[in-house]
Amino acid sequence: MFIYDPTLCLPSSEELPDSDDRPVDNELQDLIPGLLKSILAWFWRERWDWFFGVDMGIYYHPDLPAIVPDVLLSLGIPRFTDEELRLSYVLWEERKVPTLVLEVVSQKYRGEYSRKKALYAEMGVKYYAVYSSRRRKKPRLEVYELINQEYHLLTGEPIWLAEIGLGLGRDRGVYLGIEREWLYWYDAEGRRIPTPEERAEAEQQRAEQERQRAEQAEHQLQSLLEQLQQRGIDPGNF
Repeated sequence: MFIYDPTLCLPSSEELPDSDDRPVDNELQDLIPGLLKSILAWFWRERWDWFFGVDMGIYYHPDLPAIVPDVLLSLGIPRFTDEELRLSYVLWEERKVPTLVLEVVSQKYRGEYSRKKALYAEMGVKYYAVYSSRRRKKPRLEVYELINQEYHLLTGEPIWLAEIGLGLGRDRGVYLGIEREWLYWYDAEGRRIPTPEERAEAEQQRAEQERQRAEQAEHQLQSLLEQLQQRGIDPGNF
């Protein structure tokens, strides 16, 4: 684990590059993190002690370039710094190593099981996840937990991340009109946390059910009034 001396003169996040100018290899490297972030933003909407970065550089050494995971989740830090937001994730400023790092494998591996994995372990990242939808013989989602400075593969799915208090797993669903396998967050009972689109659809369905119940009650009342009038009874006299 890296240990930083606050007395050293180190560059600030404003002085460090906030992009490696490397485009993502495919669209999923944007969409999968975006979905996870949107779900978490609602589920943890009353919490302000977490930060979720997408394709953001982690500076772990002042003389080395940043490493850029597809997702980083850090707990115990302010969700927002100021109106300019974070330019990058600088460890000697945050004083907090990310709790989770996720890599979405593109058409070819980019050190997810060698260089990156070793660096995240040295950094002290608690959970390291790798997702590849192209796999057929190995699990598409693998999550490792750092124990005694070594990563150990967690089993089961959804995979429970105790330090985060959420599970991570796969399911088929629709996001931005695209139906396919996505990554989702899960609660302690193993229930998938709904997406913003699913919540909006559920709210529309509830509103429609309420409207139908109101119309049915109005129809029943009108029918009762007509029956009373046919019997010569004036409801206004009651």
